[in-house]
Amino acid sequence: MFRPIRTLIIMAMVFIAGVFYERHQHGERCVAAGGEMKSGLCTGAAG
Repeated sequence: MFRPIRTLIIMAMVFIAGVFYERHQHGERCVAAGGEMKSGLCTGAAG
């Protein structure tokens, strides 16, 4: 019974890690384009 629960927990942890990774990548792309991150949104980026 523990195996399915463990699998769900691992899947949730990997999903959360992916969300944080994508947010980090989005911030780097924003800064590289000359923008600034405000409340999770890129403002002032060219192009």
